Amino acid sequence: MTDYTDIRHRLHEHPQTAGNEQFAHDTIIRHLQQLHPDKVYTHVGGYGVIAVWGKDPQRPTVAFRADIDALPIGHRCGHDGHNTILLRLAELIDNEELRMKNDESATAAIDSSFFTLHSSFNYLLLWQPAEETGTGSRAILDSGILQQYNICAIYGLHNIPGYPLGTVVLCPRTFAAASTGVVYHLDGRETHASTPELGVNPGLAVAEIMQRFASFNNSKGEFRQSTLICVHVGQPAFGTSAGHGEVMFTLRAFTNDEMERLIHDANSAVDEIAARHKLTVSRTLVEPFRATENNGDCVEAIEKAAEDVPLRVRYQMEPNRWSEDFAEYLLEFRGAMFGIGSGERQPELHHPSYDFPDALIEPAAQLFFRLAVGYNQ
Repeated sequence: MTDYTDIRHRLHEHPQTAGNEQFAHDTIIRHLQQLHPDKVYTHVGGYGVIAVWGKDPQRPTVAFRADIDALPIGHRCGHDGHNTILLRLAELIDNEELRMKNDESATAAIDSSFFTLHSSFNYLLLWQPAEETGTGSRAILDSGILQQYNICAIYGLHNIPGYPLGTVVLCPRTFAAASTGVVYHLDGRETHASTPELGVNPGLAVAEIMQRFASFNNSKGEFRQSTLICVHVGQPAFGTSAGHGEVMFTLRAFTNDEMERLIHDANSAVDEIAARHKLTVSRTLVEPFRATENNGDCVEAIEKAAEDVPLRVRYQMEPNRWSEDFAEYLLEFRGAMFGIGSGERQPELHHPSYDFPDALIEPAAQLFFRLAVGYNQ
């Protein structure tokens, strides 16, 4: 019998950051070699893996995603747990006795081809790299593999500290906020510090930009947030008046439409201030994430599946302020992301002491499995 706790611990002991997830990739492949998926894609979008049960891509396909990368400080976000949950789901889907429950003729002889011969649905499991940098889901989509299947729903989860262990946390619309880092480069002209009037110093413009951006927070009745990250003006050369500055913010909103408005307002403000101070300006977006906007019917399906496990369900009316690149899938397919409580006393995500609770592996996999078989009922 597979020891999923041991698998999770081995993944935890071999954390690899975005773009370097070879240990996780190889662990997934070894596990799938013990099962009977009809198709396995390796090295998708880097170190991603996709396994499919079902031979006809035109059939409706229910998809499930887990992220597999770690932080530079290790698996302090729980992706080792998410990975393991999907490995357990693979076994559940592959298990002949559980497959039998999806067919009315439960007394029929079961062989290794039963599932694909008698199921009207495909099941696609996706282990995704590079979530932390917001690039993994786009790399998966750009591979074109998902578009080969008729995906009727895609589901993902993330453990959430602060909620009772195993509580399913649902957001009726947006699960996680849109966000992006933005760097504004302001160029003037250096001059001797004794004659600053002969140069163009960006310092006052930077100060004005910082004040203007503070006014963006929660304006116009919609959640929007601007967080100052870093400021650079000039160099530590006391004989020279500064001629270059950079100011960096993280922008955040709860919907994709509001995020577009916020970026427009931010850029317009910087352009106006820079022009008034006779500066040229350029900008760079860093790790942009779209809002994870759920499909209402899929949220209801998660609630029903959770009750069948059974797991307690709690609705969280305000989206999570952090971001998730699962959003990219929801721009192309209907689906939903949900949270599962990892304990009220658990340190927050990305805390150096965070560790995914093994007790979540089985109930979370069972919830996913009930979402899968629910489409056959």
